Amino acid sequence: MLKTIKLITVLSLGMSASAFAGSLTLSSHDIAQGEFMTKAQEFNGFGCDGDDLSPHLKWGNAPKGTKSFAITAYDPDAPTGSGWWHWQIVNIPKNVTEIVTGAGNKKADVAGKGSMHIENDYGSKSFGGACPPHGHGIHHYRFTIHALSVEKLDLPGNASGALAGYMINANTIESNTIESLYKRD
Repeated sequence: MLKTIKLITVLSLGMSASAFAGSLTLSSHDIAQGEFMTKAQEFNGFGCDGDDLSPHLKWGNAPKGTKSFAITAYDPDAPTGSGWWHWQIVNIPKNVTEIVTGAGNKKADVAGKGSMHIENDYGSKSFGGACPPHGHGIHHYRFTIHALSVEKLDLPGNASGALAGYMINANTIESNTIESLYKRD
């Protein structure tokens, strides 16, 4: 009986470890799960005066079959009825596993050859920082890395955030999110 219990324990531990192996990870030097972002990630415009810097992001353990990545930053709390796309960048080559702070600048090309920014809800093909209305309370900003099953999303140069979101979700193998917070009193 003791040998059976030991065998079951060993098998269970092996299965538990393998269940977590390969799970897509996401981390950042600039933002953290459930924590408030700094002024560095606040938009510069629309009454906000932040540095408008996209956060550093690093990911690993991509699932088998990953051919590229996409990054999205979305605020579901924006009073628009449909949320607010702060950032979408697609066709990031599979060998890229980290982007530096500020990589979302429209003049920067640090996400790899062939990557493409989608126009955000500010009207710019770049990262647009947090800028919730004064007194609107805490907003939740979801920074997500998507491991995609295709090398390139076939999107027009003027793709909307909704179209890009549809294509990203249709081709996502696995994703991971850091949800950071921001508010303006």
